[in-house]
Amino acid sequence: MARSSRRRRPTSRNRRLQVPPLRFFLPVTLLVTLLVLLVLRGMAINQVFHDTAIAVSVDKTTVPMSVLTGGPVVDARGTAKQTKPVNYNIPAHTVVLSFDDGPDPVWTPKILAVLKTYGIKADFFITGSMASRHPALIRLIRDEGHEIGVHTFTHADLALKSSTRMSWELAQTQLALAGVAGIHSSLFRPPYSSTVDALDDWSWPVTKHAGADGYLTAFISSDTDDWMRPGVAAIVKAAQPVRAGQGEMILLHDAGGDRSQTVAALPQIIEGLQKQGYRFTTITGAIGAPSADVPVHGYQLWAGKVFIKSTGLSVAVLPPLVALLAFAGFLVFGRLGLMLVLAVVHVRRTRRVARPSAGWSSWGAPVTEPVTVLVPAYNEQECIESTLRSLTAGDHPIEVIVIDDGSTDDTAAIVRALALPGVRLISQPNSGKSTALNTGIANASYDLIVMMDGDTVFEPSTVRELVQPFADPRVGAVAGNAKVGNRDTLIGAWQHIEYVMGFNLDRRMYDVLSCMPTIPGAVGAFRREALEQVGGLSDDTLAEDTDVTMALHRAAWKVVYAEKARAWTEAPGSIGQLWSQRYRWSYGTMQAMWKHRHAVLERGPAGRFGRVGLPLVVLFMVVTPMLAPLIDVFTLYGLLFVDAGGTIAAWLGVMAIQGCFAWFAFRLDREKAWHLITLPVQQVVYRQLMYMVLLQSWITALTGGRLRWQKLRRTGEVGVPVGTEPTVAGS
Repeated sequence: MARSSRRRRPTSRNRRLQVPPLRFFLPVTLLVTLLVLLVLRGMAINQVFHDTAIAVSVDKTTVPMSVLTGGPVVDARGTAKQTKPVNYNIPAHTVVLSFDDGPDPVWTPKILAVLKTYGIKADFFITGSMASRHPALIRLIRDEGHEIGVHTFTHADLALKSSTRMSWELAQTQLALAGVAGIHSSLFRPPYSSTVDALDDWSWPVTKHAGADGYLTAFISSDTDDWMRPGVAAIVKAAQPVRAGQGEMILLHDAGGDRSQTVAALPQIIEGLQKQGYRFTTITGAIGAPSADVPVHGYQLWAGKVFIKSTGLSVAVLPPLVALLAFAGFLVFGRLGLMLVLAVVHVRRTRRVARPSAGWSSWGAPVTEPVTVLVPAYNEQECIESTLRSLTAGDHPIEVIVIDDGSTDDTAAIVRALALPGVRLISQPNSGKSTALNTGIANASYDLIVMMDGDTVFEPSTVRELVQPFADPRVGAVAGNAKVGNRDTLIGAWQHIEYVMGFNLDRRMYDVLSCMPTIPGAVGAFRREALEQVGGLSDDTLAEDTDVTMALHRAAWKVVYAEKARAWTEAPGSIGQLWSQRYRWSYGTMQAMWKHRHAVLERGPAGRFGRVGLPLVVLFMVVTPMLAPLIDVFTLYGLLFVDAGGTIAAWLGVMAIQGCFAWFAFRLDREKAWHLITLPVQQVVYRQLMYMVLLQSWITALTGGRLRWQKLRRTGEVGVPVGTEPTVAGS
């Protein structure tokens, strides 16, 4: 376990070494990789970049007449050099069977089986999305000697796309072919095309673009309309030549829906045409051209393999990702619902406790005995005066012990110069916060001990409210209500929302469940007997407050929450400082959970904490923040590639639910809700921040790293806000 240490302020060089670029690079890389996998998966299932819009035009002013009246294979490769396009006819008594939109795992193998039975080779115009999902079928088509053509990646009508998109559709399909079969194809068929005489001013530029990229464009002679499932007889009839002996290129489909009629009609088409003296061949075989399927090597081959492997991975990981997303959503909304219900229970309980006349007993007789307040201080010269003056202005008898833990600034000198009544100063070499607190405990005069940070300000009633639960002899520790003082800054407002919406509602929930995991270092109280029983505060973890709280549970002490014991603390002034704070908290909490993991096997109150408190801490403080960024990644994916309107509506709905919940939390804490205007950004930023912090914490834990205590830079600007009314006893 890492031990907290504040021996010296690290140099700039040391700070850079402690906060390596890995902390941003690795988490961001994982999120970007996740988004890329989602995009690849979306491409493979034709969800990304796919649309079904079809261009409609009747003008043919730009299409050469020779093309409109020529054969079904168009060579437009020379149009860029002002060379006229060339048409190729299918020779007489020759048939080319061509199948579009595949491969399909159900129908393509059946069609291949029919072709194999008759010893016929055909052309398969595949889409890149289907090829990337069914690579084995592409290899089977190739191995059985059939010819493969390109039918775009997403089956989009290229007449409606830019030249860049056209190039992408073709290149991406070639990449898929290289990855699954080690080939490229020089054949292209535009989606939604038919015979050459149907070319118009919208579709002709697509053919010219394909020609410029080196493709022969294959149209058709006969369209069976099998995709409409008109019946086997109708399909067979549509496949017959218009004139006896005329060469034909017949269009069929091996994907895109139920192709049972196509499979049933295919033997009849073959046998009928064979009886008429037709031979069957591929497109290049019919026009006497070299094979369209060209082997690829080197970079093109490996790039294709990487693409296909990545696409296969994306398809495989989607179900687990969806399950994790659902689990993350369940945790997020489950936590909100649980806190909402238990917060209401807590409020009703505390209101009844405060009204003995209603038949409910309070903690007991008012606690009026003096209290020792411990203030561990390390380089707190900006804050220490405000802290001490707030304590001496309190309405409960106290002694204050300031433990100067080897400060290198004027902290000790300021305490001496103040010479406030009831305030003692103890100086010691720098040893860490837990050691400083143990020094204070050893020198405390009273049995009730309040602990606070050197940058925290108490209200006059804070100590009194904090110690009232000790009227119950079973109570060993009390958590106070920490508030953010500098909430007018953006980060301060975000942390203010988190304190009210998260920490304090969490404490209400844990209070009802009797498994409070943490007494906040900023405002907490302990019974000396309880502290001595667990051996005081330990430096085994960086979260000494969480560590000692869990130890108290295991020692069968009751830990409760005093919502009216308010303390004002200073939020970090920058994202870097916020990172350092959260990193220490997260790593320390993980250490504490691991240290007290055996509580799950214990009986009694310790077992209750182990079987209820620890799982909740794991789920809500570790698992949920790690999975929550999935919500943002899927939201971004939906916004960019699926349904922007629906995604925005869903996101706004989630924000509305969280906004209502946050408003309720603010109302319970009697806070003004105008800070919630920053809630949407806060939710997104905090999710990513906590994800990155937790990932770095896991890396530190798994690699055995040792994390130093990281002192935050303070300004000393926090005091009890003007207009805050002290809590009156019994209110």
